[in-house]
Amino acid sequence: MSALLKAELLKLRTTRTFVALTAVAIGTSLLIVVLVTLLSEPTEETVLTDVYASDTSSLFILILAVIGISGEWRHHTITSSLLAAPDRLRFLAAKTLAFAIAGLILSLLISISVAIVGSIILSVRDLPLPDAGDVVAQWARNGLIALLLGAFGVGIGALIRNQVVAIVALLVIAFVVEPAIVALVPEVGRFAPLSALPTAIQDIPAEDVGLGDLDLLAPGLALLALLGWIAAAFGISGALLRRRDLE
Repeated sequence: MSALLKAELLKLRTTRTFVALTAVAIGTSLLIVVLVTLLSEPTEETVLTDVYASDTSSLFILILAVIGISGEWRHHTITSSLLAAPDRLRFLAAKTLAFAIAGLILSLLISISVAIVGSIILSVRDLPLPDAGDVVAQWARNGLIALLLGAFGVGIGALIRNQVVAIVALLVIAFVVEPAIVALVPEVGRFAPLSALPTAIQDIPAEDVGLGDLDLLAPGLALLALLGWIAAAFGISGALLRRRDLE
């Protein structure tokens, strides 16, 4: 398993798409934190979530995970990959762990960059800074979400083999379907894996991320619910992978 994991991590490091989207994720996060710190005046109560939660790694690692697994079919590398690793579930598990680790590392890089830039601007503007312990705790929450969504993205990409369809479906679910469910059926929407559950795990007020007055789950329960989504996606995609013919 360790050899498979190393191979998948090597693929990530040497893939141009991963490098490009990583750069975009870092740039987007820094742009957000610069705009927030320059154009608003965070208070002691809001500075942590307004500034130090400006981490877009979870969205980008989710997209990268979908691209990474569905790209095996698009580029016809799935056959050679499984010839090297005949156990399909171990192959899928290695992919899942690789993108989870990549999400954690990407989030840490972004969180540190955001903290440095944000702290400098806040200090120059004589605005309040959070305690170091609170910042580190925010880093941990950011990293946990990126790790979980990286793993979830592999399951989604393995379910929908067509890369374009998978990415479009993911974006539609994240920006159309889940908001509609949250608005129309909030008791169901609080279990949405791409919006409500990550927000609850990070312990961010629902209104701060556009979820209105949604009654979010407690962070611990939200974590269990998101792990359930990941397990379901992995289980279904693993069963399909074992039965599918390779192209």
